[in-house]
Amino acid sequence: MDKTVPPGAAILLDFIRETEVGRSDRASYDVIYGHNQAKLTQPLTTMTYGEIVDAQKGWSKRFGSSAAGGYQFMRATLIDLAKAVHSISGTDRFTPDLQDRLGYRLLVRRGYPEFITGKISLVQFAENLAKEWASFPVLVSCKGAHRDLKRGQSYYAGDGLNKALVKPEKVEAVLKQILDVARRPHEVDSEAEPLETPVPFPTPKPPRKPVRKSGRFWTWLLTAGGTIVTGLKELNLVALDWRVQIAILVVIVGFAVYAITSMPAVRGALGLK
Repeated sequence: MDKTVPPGAAILLDFIRETEVGRSDRASYDVIYGHNQAKLTQPLTTMTYGEIVDAQKGWSKRFGSSAAGGYQFMRATLIDLAKAVHSISGTDRFTPDLQDRLGYRLLVRRGYPEFITGKISLVQFAENLAKEWASFPVLVSCKGAHRDLKRGQSYYAGDGLNKALVKPEKVEAVLKQILDVARRPHEVDSEAEPLETPVPFPTPKPPRKPVRKSGRFWTWLLTAGGTIVTGLKELNLVALDWRVQIAILVVIVGFAVYAITSMPAVRGALGLK
């Protein structure tokens, strides 16, 4: 199963494939209507999308239907899907993964997202599936494509070609299983928008202490003042000319002021960046 198909849908697609063609293994993807695949020149999964659509033109007359692949895609369905899914090219190989993605697209069209979210009932979704895959039965009496139907009949009963190939009780059991799986946290709708990454709240910064309460500030200030006094005393600078003393004092005070104002608290208090 293609990895992009959600778990619940994957279970349903396996069930559809087994019901439609009688098997769910790798070979199921090469089946054509009436199990006439051996009459083809090459397996379906080695052909391109465009080659299959072209070949299907003559299959209805030759085999009775154009249904192809694990999900028995009709020619009109493949043409319509190619128009709707722009990523599909006529040169794409009709691989099992591509068939799975196309099958899931049909499930979405028939209300799979609405079914797993409770917007439509199990009975309604089963009828939608019966409209897409003729081998599926309706679960209640209703109006079909050609006549009034009873529970368990194909939606296309009366056309002389199709009939239900699975009991309605089995369909009900599988759909209930799918609901259980699909509603678990790991089920993700591939067409849903990704969740936004939550933006973390900023961590508040602790308030700065006023400069007058900063122990570091007063330590620097007292140290600078003591250094000036000690330097003048030890070097006997008082014997120098008063102009020289002032110059030396200005230099020392300048270094002290620089050291003190380089403190974050002082710079913030002074409005410096």
